[in-house]
Amino acid sequence: QVQLVESGGGLVQAGGSLRLSCAASGRAFSAYHMAWFRQAPGKEREFVAAISWTGSEADYADSVKGRFTIARDNAKNSVYLQMNNLKPEDTAVYYCAGHSRPYSPTVLMMRQNDYASWGQGTQVTVSS
Repeated sequence: QVQLVESGGGLVQAGGSLRLSCAASGRAFSAYHMAWFRQAPGKEREFVAAISWTGSEADYADSVKGRFTIARDNAKNSVYLQMNNLKPEDTAVYYCAGHSRPYSPTVLMMRQNDYASWGQGTQVTVSS
């Protein structure tokens, strides 16, 4: 298992930007895909973005493509989510997640059930 701690959430006006960070500890970070998920009030948790263990591939939910960017720094055991042009519908608790299997195929990056390690979440609120 890996321990994950998110930071960087907050309140921002529509059109603004935030950068979420996730610090990992406890296992070989660089061997695992990492992802961000979010859960809005009254809704199920949904996929936002994922990045491969190599850092060379990324996938995004259609709702955030062109606005959000996921990145990782394996030397710092960290993953980031840069969120630009935020919209009120982006309001949610954002969770960092670590994949359950090392060196997994990238086709598995978006499947929530394949993520075994989760952070406590960080609140993002976008006002209109």
